[in-house]
Amino acid sequence: MDIQFYGANCVRINTKEATVVIDDNLKSLGKKSITKKDNIALLTNPLTRDETILKDTKAVIDMPGEYELSQVSILGVPAQAHIDESGENAVVYRLVIGDIRIAVIGHIHPDFPEEKLEELGTIDIVFIPVGGNGYTLDPVGATKLIKKLDPKIIIPTHYEIKGINYEVPQQPLEEALKALSMEPSETTEKLKLKPNAALPESKQLIIIEPQG
Repeated sequence: MDIQFYGANCVRINTKEATVVIDDNLKSLGKKSITKKDNIALLTNPLTRDETILKDTKAVIDMPGEYELSQVSILGVPAQAHIDESGENAVVYRLVIGDIRIAVIGHIHPDFPEEKLEELGTIDIVFIPVGGNGYTLDPVGATKLIKKLDPKIIIPTHYEIKGINYEVPQQPLEEALKALSMEPSETTEKLKLKPNAALPESKQLIIIEPQG
């Protein structure tokens, strides 16, 4: 399994059986979309759905529920969006690939209910935004969720990146990391993991350099 990061919340996971693309709204942010034909597209917010990008994909998942595609098990749990208190209009996902369990966090309110955390179960890796400024989770909110999820690997997303035109300016990664009070254990262009690989015993923050 290979994991790459493209800016904003956009992450691509490649396995032998499938390619999963998460939150590819890069086109609206001034970058080129990375979604290809036969990819599985996951959206943490249905409002970002762009049919011009998604029309040829194998599947588009933007709602809570349970899904099984190309040996990837996906659970979507409803969540309250960070900037909207009108209801549960965002989705948090758990992906199970081999023995590795990945949580995908979008722009959600940091007070994620305990019963929904229990639905997600044990998490090994979390993708979590840290850019803050009222648009998404800031490092304080991210830390709160990280403590509850207790993953082995933390991969920050949605911070200031050159060439990405965010609707709301985001914190630089260095500032976010200071507030997280964590030192990166690794910086890489691509995180490679075997589906049944042994994960680190202690919590690790890994920076995946944005591509494109």
